[in-house]
Amino acid sequence: MELTILEVAGCPHAALLEERLAAALAGGPPAVITRRVVTDPDEAARAGLHGSPTVLVDGSDPFAAPGQPASMSCRLYDNGAGRLEGAPSVGRLREAIAAQEPAGRRARRTGSSGGAASGAPR
Repeated sequence: MELTILEVAGCPHAALLEERLAAALAGGPPAVITRRVVTDPDEAARAGLHGSPTVLVDGSDPFAAPGQPASMSCRLYDNGAGRLEGAPSVGRLREAIAAQEPAGRRARRTGSSGGAASGAPR
């Protein structure tokens, strides 16, 4: 599993996201974590930055709304019960990671991205 933290320079919440991500991963599947500073709106669109910080799980932002445009603004996450914070909660990060993990495991096991197995009836 690959995890990427996208941020703008000086983002006050990137360290909080990194701390919560480490806690969410404790005892879980191995993961590669990279941090990337995004410097302009075109790069934000290409990278999938939907506000800073953004976490990508295997290249996808599990917290973005469908069709949400790229943004270099500060991002707040709804952590339930009216709590808006600068990073997803540890629990929400665990849920997002768990949602991706089975698909990744299936792809490695079958050598596909989840489509029908070769020779299977259609």
